[in-house]
Amino acid sequence: MTTTHQDYTKEQIAKAKSLFDKKAEFVLGVANLEQLPCTDMPEVAFAGRSNVGKSSIINAVCSQKGLAKTSNTPGRTQQLNFFNLDNKIYLVDLPGYGYAKAPEVQVKQWQKVIFLYLQGRVTLKRVFLLIDARLGIKKVDKDVMELLDKAAVTYQIVLTKIDKISKTSLDKVLCETIAETEKHAAAYTKVLATSSEKGIGIADLQAEIASLI
Repeated sequence: MTTTHQDYTKEQIAKAKSLFDKKAEFVLGVANLEQLPCTDMPEVAFAGRSNVGKSSIINAVCSQKGLAKTSNTPGRTQQLNFFNLDNKIYLVDLPGYGYAKAPEVQVKQWQKVIFLYLQGRVTLKRVFLLIDARLGIKKVDKDVMELLDKAAVTYQIVLTKIDKISKTSLDKVLCETIAETEKHAAAYTKVLATSSEKGIGIADLQAEIASLI
């Protein structure tokens, strides 16, 4: 469940590789719900605390370094950014929660758009909830998990930056994360462990995404 492909068949890995060999393109940034694209194409969204590595994960999954803009400044992503992968699926980069260097009114507007999107988007197949492996699940993450439970939005935990911690620490955070997911009705129980910098677990995440098409 950590860094190998043992949970996936050769066919699943091959299907995912074929999909992600295609070029993904930025389509639009959505600041309010009226701007959401009208489509029946499936979507997956990436959520997490600011600076957890959402943009880096999207770039790694798509093997395109400059696709999603990355920054060391928390709160840089201020819109729902839609990326079209081969007209098969949208990847949606959500603004980080828990921190934003912006006026409170603007922060609340972002949060409103995000939560209404999560609750009302029929084409949304899964939310990948990114958790920094060095920090584990915090209260703000649990609050979002509870919101996703209430909205009946299926989500899956993806640990990021696992190259920054020891194997012992990773095993510990994996056990704690799995235990937490078992408390949440909408949580998908398989936890993925990744490093966008080292490429660890990226093929597994690709396989999960491809399985939703």
